[in-house]
Amino acid sequence: MTTGQRTLLDLARILPRGPLEAAINAADKHGLVTPESLRSKLDDYAGLPGVAVLRRVLDRRTFALTDSELERRFLPIAEWAGLPLPLTGQHVNGFKVDFYWPDLGLVVETDGLRYHRTAAQQTRDRQRDQAHTAAGLTPLRFTHAQVRYEARYVRTTLATVARRLRRR
Repeated sequence: MTTGQRTLLDLARILPRGPLEAAINAADKHGLVTPESLRSKLDDYAGLPGVAVLRRVLDRRTFALTDSELERRFLPIAEWAGLPLPLTGQHVNGFKVDFYWPDLGLVVETDGLRYHRTAAQQTRDRQRDQAHTAAGLTPLRFTHAQVRYEARYVRTTLATVARRLRRR
């Protein structure tokens, strides 16, 4: 039996970045390890294979906890659009949001089919967007297909909206 930190260290030697990030997110979600505790433990494992990889993945400027592969795919697009690292999984106006930039007043949701398929789920999405708009925020939604296959469009839209919000 190994600790969560040691297991992630071992995985860092063999997994590509995406699956490693997914493993870190899953470990956090299940209360096994937090990114912060993992960062602090890396010094104890100095010199072991995987430490450098984990340090790069856990860089505070680029790592954010996410709930899905779709959200992990979105983060580099947002960076490519010139946005700073967003807050993730925050509660805003009574709703847990995927991405939040408080300085811009921007909320972004990435909609996969699992949670946005039924009429009831879509109604809840509209209520969420309306609550954010009523509070003076700008809500944006991108579908799985847009994030996966139309990254340039998503990036351009984000950059354009962010420029407009910065001028306010």
